[in-house]
Amino acid sequence: MPYLEEAFRVLLGNKVRSLLTLTGLIIGVAAVIAIQVLGNGMAGAVSGALGTLNDHAFILFPNTQQGDFRRAAIRLSELDDIKATVPGVVEALPAGQTRDLVHVGHAQYRLGVYGDSDQRFNIVPFSQGAAFTPEDVSAKAKVCILTDAAYKKLFPDGGDALGKSIYVGNSRFVVVGVQAPPRTGILNATFGGDVAIPYTAYIAKYIRGGTIFAARFVLSDDAPLAETEAAVIKRLRELHKNDKSAQYQTFDKASFASGIGSIFGAMTMIVGLIGAVSLLVAGIGIMNIMLVSVTERTREIGVRKAIGATRTQILAQFFIEALALSTVGCLIGLVIGLAIGWAVNTYAIVKITGTIAPIPWVQATIIAVGFATVVTLAFGTYPAYRAAGLDPIEALRYE
Repeated sequence: MPYLEEAFRVLLGNKVRSLLTLTGLIIGVAAVIAIQVLGNGMAGAVSGALGTLNDHAFILFPNTQQGDFRRAAIRLSELDDIKATVPGVVEALPAGQTRDLVHVGHAQYRLGVYGDSDQRFNIVPFSQGAAFTPEDVSAKAKVCILTDAAYKKLFPDGGDALGKSIYVGNSRFVVVGVQAPPRTGILNATFGGDVAIPYTAYIAKYIRGGTIFAARFVLSDDAPLAETEAAVIKRLRELHKNDKSAQYQTFDKASFASGIGSIFGAMTMIVGLIGAVSLLVAGIGIMNIMLVSVTERTREIGVRKAIGATRTQILAQFFIEALALSTVGCLIGLVIGLAIGWAVNTYAIVKITGTIAPIPWVQATIIAVGFATVVTLAFGTYPAYRAAGLDPIEALRYE
């Protein structure tokens, strides 16, 4: 404790010099921690934006970079074949939507109509009613589910919409469900439309020619996602007689989140290198100020040795001063980095996605402690040994 009090007394006695020495360390630690917090926040935000997408589902569509992507068009009969032959696939249905006039009484809007199943591709909670039943799908039932936005447009007075009739084009559908409002945020992926009808009814009403350009697949909970995607693509190519011009790609929640994580991992590495440069500069500054302190206090060291201070005590005194200097810098950098990350997450990311990820306190603290330890050991040891090794007689002669 006396060593620590002495260390802070020395640092406070040279405020400007100490602050300038700490600047590089503060910037480096703050930058690394801020990018860690932001990376964690963005990864969580992406997962939140895709939160309604079933973890065991994916979209398949032709690779648009191939010569004639129309040759990779998917036939409806191929969806039935995949559902029957590829293990793990419990539902295969068209993707996309059709804009059509939807009206209830005097309220009429052109909304996006899409097909859905009892095996839900989007896990959106309901404020009213429930999902389609298998009987609704097999019978091509004239029932529908509304998003919250569509419900508010078609039923502006509110109230119970279940059992009410709406007209989609010239066909009457009965409302059996209303989805709950989405999170606040401008980025909320739904992968659907405004009005869902059984996909069998959607095919009968809207799909002409029996071909589509994108499909959605829902898998069983125990089906491996990547392997099943590969099996579906392989089966499609077989059905297309291994036509090399038929190339496909997939989109799923896990791969997209992994891609975003890789991007922020690279960003974190770059900022980490910047932080390492700042750490090096800060370490040199700390070593410099400690060497200056040893020079300025040479006579003091001689007096202490003359009255009985041991080499270990002198070593501990200057080592603790270096530790105190680096710890203060890392703590300030920790606070600034967390503050920047929290502010951006709270006031920017949440407005985009409606989701705010928890701040990685433990990870940030480990980074700050690690930086303080490295700086102290790498740049504080030499000045401390130099002070401890001074000859007391020579030190007393120093002016």
